[in-house]
Amino acid sequence: MKKSLIILAALMTFSVMSTLPQVQANEEIPSEVTLFKNVNIFDGKSDSLMMGYDVLVVRNLIKKIAKDIPTSGVYEVDVTSGGVKKVHVPSGYDSNTYTISIKDGEAKTEKKQIKINIIDGDGRTLMPGLIEGHGHLQMNGTSLADIENNRNWEELAIRSAAKAKAALMDGFTTWRDAGGMGAGLKKSIDEGVVVGPRIYPAGAFLGPTGSHADFRNFTTPNETVYGANSAGSRLGMTFTADSVDMIKTGARQNFMQGATQIKIMSSGGVASAFDPWQLDAYSAEEIRAAVEIADAYGSYVMSHAYSKKSIIRCLENGVKTLEHTFMFDGDVAKLMKEKGAYMTTNMHAFSPELGKIEAISSSPASARKAATAQAAFGDFIENVKKYQPKFGFNADCVGFGDSCKKQTDHEIYLSAKFFGNHFALKSLTSVNGEMVALSGNVLNPYYEGKIGVIEEGAYADILLVDGNPLEDITVIGGSELWFDAPARDGIDTMRIIMKDGKIYKNTL
Repeated sequence: MKKSLIILAALMTFSVMSTLPQVQANEEIPSEVTLFKNVNIFDGKSDSLMMGYDVLVVRNLIKKIAKDIPTSGVYEVDVTSGGVKKVHVPSGYDSNTYTISIKDGEAKTEKKQIKINIIDGDGRTLMPGLIEGHGHLQMNGTSLADIENNRNWEELAIRSAAKAKAALMDGFTTWRDAGGMGAGLKKSIDEGVVVGPRIYPAGAFLGPTGSHADFRNFTTPNETVYGANSAGSRLGMTFTADSVDMIKTGARQNFMQGATQIKIMSSGGVASAFDPWQLDAYSAEEIRAAVEIADAYGSYVMSHAYSKKSIIRCLENGVKTLEHTFMFDGDVAKLMKEKGAYMTTNMHAFSPELGKIEAISSSPASARKAATAQAAFGDFIENVKKYQPKFGFNADCVGFGDSCKKQTDHEIYLSAKFFGNHFALKSLTSVNGEMVALSGNVLNPYYEGKIGVIEEGAYADILLVDGNPLEDITVIGGSELWFDAPARDGIDTMRIIMKDGKIYKNTL
């Protein structure tokens, strides 16, 4: 049977040549390309802007970055059918795949014209979309107790979709969910059913009885021993794993249901009813069990870790990202560098207003834990400044609506205040982009291009903002105020929000 192969190549019919990547025959030719003119670029890494550039977006990728890309002429695509093509043929006798070449008639080419959508940046800053490195879309009650006792799956799901849309419209084009939800919302966003960022879900929290992953009230029987289910367990938000075998079961279950990485609770926390933050919840053997399964899937483990003992134990046993990491010091920094590990920290933990968070203010136990934790973490900021670890942005909001907007805005401000705008911006873009890519070549759902950078070949996740965020962090939403900040609907200085080559906001 005669077969044909369509190979697309593109060129600007004026002075600048541009080539589209080869695509499969069933891919559609883009209806238009987008050309940003006259922008100053923060590329996600550099400490200064690239001044006066143009950026060409083709489909969902950044195709070209250059000065003075022409706006006249026609953007054309050469559509070629026939000719020589390569075919991959699996062998019936062994596991190898062989490549052969087949000539399929004479090559014929015709030109297809494509519209150019020109956006005049007028000297504004073009930068990568923001990345939440540690968020909780489905943890959208006022506290863990509220989720456990008052919310059903319908309400949590609807609120998570609304929270995802709000995140995208605040410039967060990628979101690493740090536990409490599966892949359902991610799939719905990818299919265009609802609007939101790219999501890297961690599935259910894995933790032992009485840990930061245990949402039960004090009268609910132990799930592992008695088979009783808490609401968090029934909703797939948490998994009580009290042994090596149960940890492996929980990790495998999460991966089967679409998780891109595994989240374990290796120490206690603050915004919870029971577990003291000093708790070292998982042994070295138990941590290795989670890492073993993640390695088998080509992915990694992220771990909630407060105490230095827990942090060191996680690093020594293969954990790749440390969450919170409040007792970070020189010993931790050295081991992180040796292991190629990352950390994310919610800087609002160092705010005098921390106690106003409802999850803490509504619980005397949490309020006491917060006070002792803040007293123990006093050297954190100076140590981060000194050792400069791979540090990702972490807003960690368990809540909904304006409360999470205000917390995230204040988190951006505090990151810049403590470490400088450049450090904060890298944590929001390129560092978190590297971190989500740890999910590997197989499980990473977004593997076509880089995330968190403005580079040729990267995903077209782009913000266009008034002003220079390297000098003024408020242009991407940073706010000195937290609970007293006025309610807002979007960020006025964020003029364009593009995700995956599609514009979701344009107020130019």
